[in-house]
Amino acid sequence: MQNSQLSPEFLPKHIAVIMDGNGRWAKAQGKPRVFGHKNGVAAVRRTISGAAKLGIKAVTLFAFSSENWRRPEDEVGVLMELFITVLSTEVKKLHKNNLRLRVIGDKTRFNERLQKKIAQAEALTVDNTGMVINIAANYGGKWDILEATKQIAEKVALGQLSTNDISEELITEHLTMADLPEVDLLIRTSGECRISNFMLWQLAYAEMYFTPIYWPEFTEESLIEAVTWFINRERRFGCTGEQVKALMES
Repeated sequence: MQNSQLSPEFLPKHIAVIMDGNGRWAKAQGKPRVFGHKNGVAAVRRTISGAAKLGIKAVTLFAFSSENWRRPEDEVGVLMELFITVLSTEVKKLHKNNLRLRVIGDKTRFNERLQKKIAQAEALTVDNTGMVINIAANYGGKWDILEATKQIAEKVALGQLSTNDISEELITEHLTMADLPEVDLLIRTSGECRISNFMLWQLAYAEMYFTPIYWPEFTEESLIEAVTWFINRERRFGCTGEQVKALMES
């Protein structure tokens, strides 16, 4: 296996990332937390670029959890402004590369300007056929399941469904990202080893990769290491980073 060509079918179809450690990375350098968030954007670019080169079907990035509203008000404000700026500058590049952008989560809590930017970005890329990039913003796994449950309960109340119709498949169909493969690989940076209410249903059978690297330091090489680890966990053979890199270049 060491020298043979690696088949793309061994790659994860859907990678989820908990981008953690921006604040600690900035603090270690004597900088404000905001400096870490801004540098985290470059890591997002590298990850999207690397995953697209590998032919991954979907990448979901945990940008802002429903719990993040508890952070200091000025930090939340800066994060929102950063989100608007990044959407404005990056979406054209994504569109040019045939990538599709979606924002998942409860968008009603965002200000009108941000909601408008999100709608414009999604509309611009809606017909693209390449990799899907989900940005999870004001998202929580429990919220996702709760919203699906409410939709199903409403259909039962209207007589469109009976309780006997409710199955795992039906719940899956009502969740965000229902049209995408379930997550194969979860990556979390910064050394924390928990899933923090992220995609609870969709992570049911995911391999979980925890790295001590802070998010702003996450490179294409870091992504290759994570994917190599996944292939060796999932397929139980000695795949090398070089083989994964060769797929990027093919």
